[in-house]
Formats: sequence, C-alpha cells, structure tokens
Amino acid sequence: MARSEEAGVTGDGRGPAGPLGGGLLVAGTTSDAGKSVVTAGICRWLARKGVKVAPFKAQNMSLNSFVTREGAEIGRAQAMQAAAARVEPSALMNPVLLKPGSDRSSQVVLMGKPVGELSARGYFGDGAQARYTGREQLLGTVTDCLAELRRTHDAVICEGAGSPAEINLRRTDIVNMGIARAARLPVVVVGDIDRGGVFASFFGTTALLSEADQRFIAGYLVNKFRGDVSLLEPGLDMLRGLTGRPTVGVLPYAHGLGIDEEDGLRVSLRGAVRESVVAPPHGADVLRVAVAAVPLMSNFTDVDALAAEPGVVVRFVDRAEELADADLVVLPGTRGTVRALAWLRERGLADAVARRAREGRPVLGICGGFQMLGELIEDDVESKAGTVAGLGLLPVRVRFAAAKTLARPVGEALGERVEGYEIHHGVADVSGGDEGFLDGCRVGSVWGTHWHGSLESDGFRRAFLRRVAKAAGRAFVPAPDTSFAALREEQLDRLGDLIEEHADTDALLRLIEDGVPDGLPFIPPGAP
Repeated sequence: MARSEEAGVTGDGRGPAGPLGGGLLVAGTTSDAGKSVVTAGICRWLARKGVKVAPFKAQNMSLNSFVTREGAEIGRAQAMQAAAARVEPSALMNPVLLKPGSDRSSQVVLMGKPVGELSARGYFGDGAQARYTGREQLLGTVTDCLAELRRTHDAVICEGAGSPAEINLRRTDIVNMGIARAARLPVVVVGDIDRGGVFASFFGTTALLSEADQRFIAGYLVNKFRGDVSLLEPGLDMLRGLTGRPTVGVLPYAHGLGIDEEDGLRVSLRGAVRESVVAPPHGADVLRVAVAAVPLMSNFTDVDALAAEPGVVVRFVDRAEELADADLVVLPGTRGTVRALAWLRERGLADAVARRAREGRPVLGICGGFQMLGELIEDDVESKAGTVAGLGLLPVRVRFAAAKTLARPVGEALGERVEGYEIHHGVADVSGGDEGFLDGCRVGSVWGTHWHGSLESDGFRRAFLRRVAKAAGRAFVPAPDTSFAALREEQLDRLGDLIEEHADTDALLRLIEDGVPDGLPFIPPGAP
C-alpha cells in the first residue's frame, strides 16, 4: 500500500506533516450504527491482504475496557479491533477513555491512566475542572498518537463516536470531524438501515456539518440491510445525486457479531440474552446463567465465554424471581459498587443471592460483584459513602484506594492455567474461605475474584462449569473442544468477509491510500 506524503495536524486540515500511513475515519449517523464492527471488519480485511493496519479511537466513552500488556486501560472495542488487525493493543489506539460514574460525571483515563473525575460540563467546558482536558491539549495528544500509528503502519482505521452532527459539541470535538480535519482523514459515514430512516440520516448528517467539515465526508456505508439490494439501489442513486457522494457498501444483517460492544448503558440489558453457539448441549441438560444487570455495569462481556459454550443460556435480569431457575448467578463488574449494592437490596436481589448461598447454589462475583459479596466496603473514593456493609457471603473486606489497579495476572485455579486482567480501585483483604480463587476466594458455592476475562481460558471455564453443574444438580457436560479464542477469530473473519464481499473495496482502498477526494460539494444549510 502506498503511503500518503501529506497529513496535517492543523485545524483546517491543511499543512504537511511528513510521510505518514494512509487512514480512514468510520463515523456513524447515530450511536450503535455499527462503527465498531465496521472498523474491525475493515481492519481484518486489510490484515488478510498483508497490510500492516491499526485501529484508533481518539476518545471513547465506555465502561467496557481492557488492560494492555504495558498496563494501560483502553476501550475493549479497540482491543477487539486490534485483534482484528492482528496487532497488539496499545494506549496509542485509544488515548482518551471516559468511564461514566453517573449521568453527569466520568473518570477521565488519559493514555491508559486515570487523571481525574470530571463533570460533563467540566470536561466539555472551559472552566477550572477542564485543566486535564482542555481541547487543545487533548487534540494535541490524540493527533500525536494517530501520527505515531500512521508512522509505523501502512493504514490506520479510525472510529468516530456518536454522530459527527452533534453540533452542540463540535467546538470541543476531537473524535469525529475534529480529528478528521486535523489529520486530513476521509470520512465514511455508517448508517443502520434496520432502524429506518437511513437516507434522511445520511443526508441530514452531511447537511448539518460546516462547509469545512463536509469537505471530508467522502461516502456512506449502509449497515444491517435485510432483503434484495436491487430494491435499495434507486435510493442510493438519489442519495448520490443529492450529496455528490457514493455509497461504498451495503452490509447485510448478520447475527452474532455484536462482539465487545462499547457499552451496556445505551441499551437496556434487562431480559437480553447473550447470543450463544447454535449447538445442542453436550450432556443431557442445559445450564442457565442469570447475570444481575446492575447499574453502571462494566465488562459485561466477561459472560460471553459462558454463552460460547453449547448448552449454556445466559440472560441479564433485574428481578429476584428471575434467579429462581438459574443454575449460576453472576454479579458482574460495575463502576459503582456501593450504588449497585444498594440496587440489589432495593430489588430483593440481595436476599435472593443470600438465600442461594445458604442452599449451596452457585454464585460468582467478578470485580465489583466480588466486592459486594464481601463483609465490608470502605469507600471514600468512588461513591465517598464511607463504610458500607457488604452481602457477607465471603470473608473479604474491601478498601477503595485512590490508585487504580491495572494488571494482567496469570495464575492457576481448579487445576487449570488462567489468564485475566484487573481494573479496580478496591483492594480486597481476604481472611479465609474454603479455598483461594484467582486472588479471591470460595466459600461453599460462592466464588469471587477481581479477574476479568478469566472465563476465556478454556480449560478453567470447563472445570468451573463442571463444578457449577454438580452443585446445581444438572447433568450438564461442557463440550471438550470449545475454543473461545477460535470462536472470536471466526467472528472477526466474518466481519472481514462482510467488508470483502459487500463493500466497494476498491473505493475504500482509494480513500485510505489517496485521502480526501477533490470536488466534494457543499450541502446546505451547513452548521455555523
């Protein structure tokens, strides 16, 4: 792939910055339009062509995060995209991560490390709170990271956030048109046709942008189409006539590709079922897993490895009665442990979990869920609630520290090797238990650990499910050959196939190699 000789870092998108790799920004008409999976699909398609490619998202708002090998916290979607690109994830790929702690505030993670807790007004405004996050400072950081990736890769596929037409935030934007103009990136806008209104969304998104921003909108990509594409083509022709821009692909609706979503906050997970392998159970019974859909749930993708097992049904619940037929209850991670604990009590879920423990029925707590299972929580950091009684099901006391633990531990449990990652402020003091469990502990059928991702270790997952099935009295047998890593690779290859088979790959390559096309027309009225 040829390298572009010009890529700027100025606000108007002009000015040479030396030889850099090609690039493309994948924006969306809305949140959840499919930006993350399209970005991953393009990365996998290019990687299979032998292109050295990297993903990039300047600013991400997500509770679903990951720890790189150098101990940096980034969005899990970018880690998934790195896997699609067949490269090691790095803080360069997601320099700014916002982790919501409420509807109005977020922890700001800069280059993989937390630097402060700010309100939305403090982050996007000009006040004293914005000392860590001034627009110029952040734009400089993200353009430096992007420039480094472009220097070391043939192509960088960038993902936007939300919609580029959020005109109330344009002045402080560093993730959509802000980075596109700064780095002279052509922009492809993705629209979810399954929601309806995709033509109006494409046209309106473009027409709401300023003339200087519109100069970088190079085309559109339709996502989640069902039916005969020939019926759509007249609309695509009209859209090109109205905007002067082509549609570079119509991707069909595909089940089971919502891997490593950025957030569970945008869509209510109550009653949602994680899609599992379409295969009958290996033994006589299925195994039912109920995940408490706690507030500010983080890293809910921990249970994807369970859903990957034939015969395991995983659903998210928020009612005590929904635990009655569950063989395993999971208390997942959360950015608000004390708040989630209060929520469990208010809804009767805490009593239901305690009742399960007395009856010897399996419960698993991960990270914040592990902390809730303990005896006492001292929190002057996250909730600032002081000392709060836990559920008292594990001999653990938790003290929240100002410093965040970010680690990639490796260990052994149930006779199997386990890899995981840790992201938490709570420091657990374990003072007993029937046995240790991944730096946590077990008492009876109640298990707790800070380790995210541990269930992705195949041998350990199978051993754990055998213990769960025995305690639950189920004739469930884990399949002996399920490989979670292989299933993820298959999903990423399917994304690459979607791009290769249903996108105009020649047009995408021209954009990546040659940059923004000349002569793209202005669509009125534009934004001020």
